[in-house]
Amino acid sequence: MNLPSLLPPLANHLWQSTLFAGAAGALVLALRRNRPRVRHWVWFAASCKFLVPFSVLIAAGSHIPWRLSAERAPSDFPAISYVALGINQPFSVPLTSSPPFVSTANAASLLPATLWLIWACGFLGISCSWWTRWRRVQAAVRAASPVHLGVPIPTVSCATSMEPGVFGIFRPVLLLPESVFDRLTSAQVGAVIAHEMAHVRHRDNLVATAQMFIETVFWFHPLVWWIGKRMLAERECACDEEVLSLGCEPRVYAQGILNICKLYADSGLVCVAGASGSNLRKRIETIMLNRASVRLSLARKTLLAVAGSIALTAPILAGIMNAPSIQAPSSGATRFEVASIKPTSQQPGDLQGLGDVRMLPGGRLLAEKVSLRYFIQNAYDLKPFQISGGPSWINSAHYDIDAKADGDPNRSQRRLMMQALLQDRFKLKVHRETRQLPVYELIVAKGGPKLAEPKEGSCTASDPNESSFPPTPGQLQACGRVLVMMSRSGAQLRGGKISMTELVRVLSNVLGRTVVDKTGFQTAFDVQLLFTPDDTLAGLPAPPPSLSPSSDSTRPAPSPDAYGNLFAAIQHQLGLKVESTKGPVDVLVIDSVERPSAN
Repeated sequence: MNLPSLLPPLANHLWQSTLFAGAAGALVLALRRNRPRVRHWVWFAASCKFLVPFSVLIAAGSHIPWRLSAERAPSDFPAISYVALGINQPFSVPLTSSPPFVSTANAASLLPATLWLIWACGFLGISCSWWTRWRRVQAAVRAASPVHLGVPIPTVSCATSMEPGVFGIFRPVLLLPESVFDRLTSAQVGAVIAHEMAHVRHRDNLVATAQMFIETVFWFHPLVWWIGKRMLAERECACDEEVLSLGCEPRVYAQGILNICKLYADSGLVCVAGASGSNLRKRIETIMLNRASVRLSLARKTLLAVAGSIALTAPILAGIMNAPSIQAPSSGATRFEVASIKPTSQQPGDLQGLGDVRMLPGGRLLAEKVSLRYFIQNAYDLKPFQISGGPSWINSAHYDIDAKADGDPNRSQRRLMMQALLQDRFKLKVHRETRQLPVYELIVAKGGPKLAEPKEGSCTASDPNESSFPPTPGQLQACGRVLVMMSRSGAQLRGGKISMTELVRVLSNVLGRTVVDKTGFQTAFDVQLLFTPDDTLAGLPAPPPSLSPSSDSTRPAPSPDAYGNLFAAIQHQLGLKVESTKGPVDVLVIDSVERPSAN
C-alpha cells in the first residue's frame, strides 16, 4: 500500500465531510423550533457522510454514459461540475519534494507510516473500550431474571447499579435494576418505561451503534464526537417529547428522571438507550415547560427533500459532466463512405513503433501497421495512459485501414468517423471515468521563464484541423505545432509560434503522464529544447538513422551529457519546472471489443 498517496484523498474526504457537517448545522439551526427527532436525523446524515466520500459518487457518475451531437461541444455546458470537483479535491499534495527527475522510490517519508500507526492504535484502543463496556452490560442481562410488565419486548431485572436501559439492536431487551420498583413510584416507573419504549420504536440503538462505529474510525476528528453528543441530546429530547405526548404528568416524569440519575450509574454505551443523558438541567426545564414542537410545514419538508437530493445527486452529476462525452456519430455525415480493414501482412516481430495514421486531403484516412489501441488513441484524441482495459490482442494485432469520406471533413469530423468505424467494425463499447492518477504540473522556475519570442519566417501557417508531419529538408515547420525530433545522439522539441497548451500536450505524450499548465503564460513563443532521452520517457519515437535534430537548425546536435535529461533541460533552457503530484485524469475504459468484421 502506498501510504503517501492515500493522504491527499483522505484530506479531501475530511474536508468534504467537515463542509457537509457545517451545512447540516445551518439546516438544524433553521429547524430549531421543530421536532428534535428531525434534527437527530439531520445530524446522523452529517455523521454518515464521513463514511461516504464524494469521490465515490463522482466516480459512479462518470460511469453513466452521455452523448453530445457533433454540433455541440462539451464547453457549451455550464461549469458547475468544476465547482463540485473543486470541493471534492481542494488538496493536491505533491508526492515528493525532491526534483521530479530524481527517483522517489527511496525518498518515502516516515511521517505517513507514523500517522497510520497512530490511527491504528487509537482505533484499537477505542474498540477495546467499547467491547469491555458491552461485555459488562451483556453479563448483567444474562444474570437477570424475567419480569412481566406487559411491554412488547422481553423485560429482565437484576441486582445492578446501572440505570434502566434497552440492550440489543435487533432483539432488544429492557434491563431494569431490581431496586427501581422500591425507589421510584409506580407512576415514575411507568414514565421511565415509556421513555425506553420510545427508544425501541425508533431503533435508537441501531443508529447509536452506527455512530459509535463512525467515532471509532474517525476518532481523531473532534467534529465526529461533537456530532455524537448532539445526536444524543436530540434523541433524549425526542423521547421526552413523545412520553409527554402520551399524557404523562411533566412533574412526575421529571422526578423519575432525576431519581434515575441520582440512584443509578450510566451504562457508558450510547447504544444502550437509557433514561439519562444529555444536559440534565436543560432537559428538566424543557420537560417542565412541556412546549409542543412545531410540526414540519410543507415548505420545510420540501427544504429537507431538496437538501438531501442535492447532497446525493450533485457529486453524481459532477461525475457525469466532468467525464468527457462520447460524441455520438449517428448521422451519415459522421461515417466513412467506404472502409477497408485488413490484418497487417508482416509478422508481429517485424512491426516497429506504433504504426502510422494519416489524414490525407480529399477525406481519405490511411492507417498502416497500427495496433487497435493506437487507433483508438487517435480516434478519441487520447494519450496512451488514458486508455484502460481491453483484451491483450488490441496491442499485438496490427491492421492496415484505408477509409474514404464524402467531401473533405476536418480533423474533428474525421475523429468522429474513426469512432463510428470502431463501433461498427470492431463492436467497440467504451465509457469514460475520472481517476486519481499521478500527473505533472508545469510551473515557472525560480528566475522566471526563458521563452523565446516568435521570429518571423521561423514557421509556415497551417490549418489547425489538419495533421502535422516532420518537414522535409528545406521545408519550414508548421506554426503552432511542436515536433519531437530524434537522432542517435539526442533529441529535441521544436516549434514556432506555439502556445503553452501545445507544449503541455506534447510533454504529456513524451512523459506518459498528464501535464497541467500552471505557468499562466498566455502569449506565443518559439521553442527548441534539446535534451538527452532516458528510460523514463514513454512517448519518444524511434530514432531514424538519417534524422539529425539539427537538420535545419544552426544549433549543434546534443551530445549525451550536453543538456541533461528532459526535466533538467526544461528548467535550464525554458525557465520552467515540472513537479510530480496527483490529480483527476480522464480515462477511456474499454468495456468490450471484437476482432473486425470482414470487408
